[in-house]
Amino acid sequence: MAQVLEFKLPDLGEGLTEAEIVRWLVAVGDVVAIDQPVVEVETAKAMVEVPCPYGGVVTARFGEEGTELPVGAPLLTVAVGESSAAAAEAESSEYSGNVLVGYGTGEAVRRRRRVRPTPVGAVVAPAAVPVAPADPPAAAAGSGVAGAPVEGGPVAVISPLVRKLARENGLDLRELTGSGPDGLILRCDVESALRTEPDPVPVAAVPAAAGTRIPLRGIRGAVADKLARSRREIPDATCWVDADATELMAARAAMNAVGGPKISVLALLARICTAALDRYPELNSTVDTAAREIVRLPSVHLGFAAQTERGLVVPVVRDAQSRNAASLSEEFARLTEAARAGTLTPGDLTGGTFTLNNYGVFGVDGSTPIINHPEAAMLGVGRIMAKPWVHMGELAVRQVVQLSLTFDHRVCDGGTAGGFLRYVADCVEQPAVLLRSL
Repeated sequence: MAQVLEFKLPDLGEGLTEAEIVRWLVAVGDVVAIDQPVVEVETAKAMVEVPCPYGGVVTARFGEEGTELPVGAPLLTVAVGESSAAAAEAESSEYSGNVLVGYGTGEAVRRRRRVRPTPVGAVVAPAAVPVAPADPPAAAAGSGVAGAPVEGGPVAVISPLVRKLARENGLDLRELTGSGPDGLILRCDVESALRTEPDPVPVAAVPAAAGTRIPLRGIRGAVADKLARSRREIPDATCWVDADATELMAARAAMNAVGGPKISVLALLARICTAALDRYPELNSTVDTAAREIVRLPSVHLGFAAQTERGLVVPVVRDAQSRNAASLSEEFARLTEAARAGTLTPGDLTGGTFTLNNYGVFGVDGSTPIINHPEAAMLGVGRIMAKPWVHMGELAVRQVVQLSLTFDHRVCDGGTAGGFLRYVADCVEQPAVLLRSL
């Protein structure tokens, strides 16, 4: 007898509540081994291959490519313990050691139901699991189990997103015929029904649609949500200063002239930031609104903005305060390459405590950064360019950069923020100032 185990979409990182199926790596009937990647999903932060903790035969998949699933929704079912030759090649069904956030080792396998041996390639409907609706309309949308709809019985729909879409648009799922396996109602079925429903409002009363509509989803949607939350929750303020970066650029040229890995300007600015945060730890903190407490953080996990084809991402350099300029350069290069290749993990993109934003690469001088919630500050750096500057009492052409600091006014006052920014500017103008903290 086979035991059918259901594998649900695990928690892929802090703050990630859903993921979109990009590509299935296995088909129904395939034999999978423990920890074998079975699906590639895209979260708001990264592309991730999800490994299955069971070994056996895939009996069902839930969700078409392009479908968004919430964390905890079924991904697939695996029949383990098959006596057939195909299933004998698979590993046992104990939990694997490959840990994603929210699912890991040591927990005993919960038994689902016993089924008769199923030929390879057959689709096995998952066990009926009643779902208690949060409100009366949810009851009309069905209990969320597969199977042909019958009067008074469950509706053939699994995805909570599909139920929500139907509920919000007043659509009765019992009137639909699903296009999925065993009549499973998919998101495309609901969208198709909504498109074909007659519009009760006279056409003349509906204003003509204008422009192109672009869904706020994936990275763009995550950025929108985070920036909106930052503006909504954080009472921010910005201060800025122009600094003469001529000596910093000369110091970098001298470092790179002796051979070895090249030191980037971003790495030098990062090293200056960590030294400044050591002096002004208020800016390496977060606000616990529930407890009404400011939490000062012991380590600097430095985020930096990176523009990619998929949009803006903010990789995080862990324990930046313990790294020198060479180590920072190496880590910036590694994370930037991973960002461009789309291989950053959720761990690479979460947990930042302070962000450095070099928008000078876009050819602009200044900006007012929006804080990367739940952090307390962000330092913005404009382009470094030749400008007339009074140097040692005389007008000269110097390499000038504008620095801007946006900070959470709850964690400190302007004096602290100004002190931080002034120290950063002093280190940019006179890199020898930094030697005192090395």
